[in-house]
Amino acid sequence: MGREFIDIFDEWIHLYDASVAGEDPEYRDVFEGYDEILNAVTSKVIGTILEFGTGTGNLTAKLIDAGHQVIGIEPNTAMRRLTAERFPSIEVKDGDLIDFETDGITIDSIASSYVFHHLTDEEKGIALKKYAQLLPINGKVVFADTIFITEDAKQAQIDKERARNFHNVADDLEREYYTILPVLLKLFLEAGFEVTFKQLNDFVWLMDATKK
Repeated sequence: MGREFIDIFDEWIHLYDASVAGEDPEYRDVFEGYDEILNAVTSKVIGTILEFGTGTGNLTAKLIDAGHQVIGIEPNTAMRRLTAERFPSIEVKDGDLIDFETDGITIDSIASSYVFHHLTDEEKGIALKKYAQLLPINGKVVFADTIFITEDAKQAQIDKERARNFHNVADDLEREYYTILPVLLKLFLEAGFEVTFKQLNDFVWLMDATKK
């Protein structure tokens, strides 16, 4: 359920904001246009938002500024504490992409950035079906995350990062569950969503799904 990667963020919590700001050359391409990526997610959601992986609260801030009520879900204790301190007016709950509670609050949209790859493809399908049960008709799932067109394209990116001596990025791509667009399209459709995909940088795509 993605919790196998929780401990990574204990070390990255103090470096994450510097990385997304482009200060780490190794991750600069991954986070290129980061502010615009968060804006793209924010522009597509509606109503009350369930946000997965609040992290340091960067997307959370955008959602709140846009006037949305936000319920945060974050499995990492340090990250959860940081977001709760930054936004004392919202609730940030312990949970993950599959195992979470909403306490009966009606959710209109589900949002995340750089999070969905923590699930295997099988788990992604389970999660999307759960979201379909939770959301009303025309409810939204809006995710921004790394996607590849094909497995060959993914391997080419890994090879490119190795050649640049960007081994941390290459290790991430091999360790976590980055998938390909045709697989995601199939999973969204099977769960009852209409979905569009838009590439935002060399790594990240916007997934904009509506429950039908």
